[in-house]
This record gives sequence, structure tokens and C-alpha cells, in this order.
Amino acid sequence: MLEIDSSKGEGGGQVVRSSVALSAITGIEAKLTRIRENRPTNGLSKQHCIAVKAVADMTGSEVTGNHTGSRELLFIPGTSKTSDIELDIGTAGSISLVLQAVMLAGRNHKETLKVDVRGGTNVMWAPPIDSYQQILFPLMERMGIHARLEIIDRGFYPDGGGRVVAELDPINEISPLVIDSLGSLKCVKGICYIQQLKDKIKEDMIESCIDALGLECPVNIDVQRTEGTSKGAGLSLVAVYENGRLGSSVLTTKGHPAKQAGEDVAKDLLKEIGSGATMDIHTADQLLPYMAMANGPSEFTVSRISKHLLSQMDTLETFLDVRFGVERRGNVYNLTVTPGEGR
Repeated sequence: MLEIDSSKGEGGGQVVRSSVALSAITGIEAKLTRIRENRPTNGLSKQHCIAVKAVADMTGSEVTGNHTGSRELLFIPGTSKTSDIELDIGTAGSISLVLQAVMLAGRNHKETLKVDVRGGTNVMWAPPIDSYQQILFPLMERMGIHARLEIIDRGFYPDGGGRVVAELDPINEISPLVIDSLGSLKCVKGICYIQQLKDKIKEDMIESCIDALGLECPVNIDVQRTEGTSKGAGLSLVAVYENGRLGSSVLTTKGHPAKQAGEDVAKDLLKEIGSGATMDIHTADQLLPYMAMANGPSEFTVSRISKHLLSQMDTLETFLDVRFGVERRGNVYNLTVTPGEGR
């Protein structure tokens, strides 16, 4: 059994999600202690509990301590597989973060995994669900991992009400991903989504975004107006290169009006483009587990090393035979991921 101090590094829910998923696919029992000890609210939140229960249910695993506020968790992996699951996070808990754990835990499934999940699709402090379609899934496809999703309803804070249906085909061998150069910038694509708000919000956001980008390449932003129980709007961008993708996203709020939001998301993307990195930090964090299980070494660069990324590396080294290398090269950090022979 592995005992994992969940307060180390980033010290948030990522350690929990990654640990239970890795425990399920490696068959190694895990005891998590000091869960979210350094956060304002200690212990598991409802969102974390839903992710843990989903991983346990889909892999026939046993779990003790999976309740709101719990600071310790015991996960005993099982051997059975369930390939069709429904989840309701409640309110606006992040669908994206729950899917991170569930899809990773589906690595050994022999049938297509289908996940029907309700909660928040576009919320603060979590990847927008759109980034999965724009960036994550296309890069996973290059690794031989075939995933897709459909956004049925959008859900925003605090009411939620979103619904997403995601599918993951059985994963055989995982190919390494090497992006040492992005190549030329082909275009920028975006999705501007708006629900239960005035059209002027999307118009202001798109106009200020395009003005701030000032790029010579084509910029195409699609508008998705939806009806739902919650109110919200935002913009998710992806810069599409010959060899890779970089992304940025924003949500409007009362304190972050549409014009400013559009300008900010453009500036964030330009910062990523100008950094020289071949992968944005959020995508790197999500792809790292699959690289650690690939049949060869992967390599990419990021603009900075976040606590999330360090925690992810530490957790992966705990469960898997993998080595990580980090080297500063000018303004970027070059990361190598070398799976061992015993993976």
C-alpha cells in the first residue's frame, strides 16, 4: 500500500483525482492523508467525492472515507469494469475536473467508456469543457487515444445545470508525444458561448478579442447561444499550429465585463504564443499521465513550471516507473517524460 501525503506540492484536488485513478489502473492500494490541508476549506469537496466514487464504481474498487470534509481516504482497487456511468456533481462543480479522473481510470477498459455527467461546464479555477475539444482531445488523438464529447447543456456558477456526454475508446498502446517545435501558426479558432444574457455581451467580447489579437493569420470565432438554468458567457481560444496547439480562456463576471474579458483572453493567448512554449501549462498537466504510460519518451516545452505540474509528476512517479527531466532553456522549460521498462 502507498501512503500519499496529499498536502504536498499543489496540495489540492488534483492529487486526489490522479491518485485514485492511478491506483485503479495499477492495482496498487493507496491511502491519502492530509487532503487539502493547506486550503481554506480542508478535506474533500462534493466534486472530489463524485470523482472518487465514479472511479471506484467503474473499476469495482472499494473506498473508505469518501465524504465531504474527509481528510483521509483509503482506495482499494478492484478488477471489474463498468463502461456506462452517469454522474451528477450538483450545482456548478466542474465537469472537466471530474472527467480528468474518470477518463484516466478508463485506461484499462476493454469497451468504450461512456460518461454522462451533470454539473458546471464553464467555471472558475477549472479548464473549460471546450478546451477538451479544442486542444486536449486532438493531442490525445496523436497518441493513439480516441476520445470525444458532446455538450448537451452548459452550466455556470452558481446554479450549474450543465450536461456533457463523453466517450473514450479502449486504449491499446500509447504513442509518445514529441513537440519540440510548433511550426507555423495556421489560424486562431474560438468559441464564444452565451446563455441567458444579452447579445451585446458576446459582441463586445468578440470585438475586443479580435482587436487585441492583431494577428495576420485567420481568426474564426463561432458563437454558441444556449438556453439553460444558469447565466454565463465566455470565450475559449486555440492557436492552431502545424505541430501543436496553444489555448486560453476567459469567463465574464460582474467584475470582469465583456470588453475587458475579450481583451484579456487575447492577451493571454499572445503571451503563450510569444513565450516560445510548445504546450500551454494546463494541457501539459492533463497529458502528463498518458505520456508516463506511453511506449517511448515524450518531450515538450512550457512557459513555466506550476505547482500543479510538479504535483502531477510526483504522483506519477509514486505509482509508475517513469522519469521526468526539467531543463531551463532560455525563456521556457523543456520537459522530458521517460517511461521505464517496468511500466
